[in-house]
Amino acid sequence: MQTEPLDPLVLAGKSYGSRLIVGTGKYKSVEETERAIDASGAEIVTVALRRVDLTDRSSGSLMSLLLRKKWTLLPNTAGCFTADEAVRTLRLARELGIADIVKLEVIGDPKTLYPDNEQTLEAAKVLVKEGFVVLPYCIDDPIVCRKLEEIGCAAVMPLAAPIGSGLGIRNPHNLSIILEHAKVPVIVDAGVGTASDAAVAMELGCQGVLMNTAIAHAKDPVLMAAAMRDGVRAGRMAFLAGRMPKARYANASSPTAGLIE
Repeated sequence: MQTEPLDPLVLAGKSYGSRLIVGTGKYKSVEETERAIDASGAEIVTVALRRVDLTDRSSGSLMSLLLRKKWTLLPNTAGCFTADEAVRTLRLARELGIADIVKLEVIGDPKTLYPDNEQTLEAAKVLVKEGFVVLPYCIDDPIVCRKLEEIGCAAVMPLAAPIGSGLGIRNPHNLSIILEHAKVPVIVDAGVGTASDAAVAMELGCQGVLMNTAIAHAKDPVLMAAAMRDGVRAGRMAFLAGRMPKARYANASSPTAGLIE
């Protein structure tokens, strides 16, 4: 029987026991951040380079927490609106020694926070050529995902819904098409609201889920983090198990042969 510990998430040749990736923003305190991430079981943690003082290593700072823990840091370019901004930001992260693997995010609209496809593709080309392991946040567009994979991105991260909306999986059809053709991991990024959303993403066949607001803005972030952990695990196991076929009409659970009259 294949179970979760034998089914790791593999990114750029490195294996991770957890398929949940979490963010570090929007929490009430650094202490709550730590407790929630620990409860999530996540091994990869993303941090917004333009919203965190990377030089502040003082006790109690977010950077001191990130450096103290064993998590793999995934620096991201949240807040960047051009390819040039994103590339410069990640070059800075590399100079600071925290850019082994990076999340590329180039926003095209400040209201919806949808990514700019053209700028994302342009930045990805530059970063891959410079040796970065790139995980791009993108629209749930099979063509864009294919182009990002062809450039050499280590995964593609289509959104489930707008960032921070909590609307869940809005377009499972597009995700299914992306999954059908992708030869790199597909990680749902943005829009998850609760554990059932994470489970749906995994049941579709996605290799991972990235989230922040769904945990940080829950009434009890630590409890929600644990729920997300279990939702991802359950969804992945259900995908591996293979769900029963759907039927139009009822099918008796007990055999009808040999009924006692």
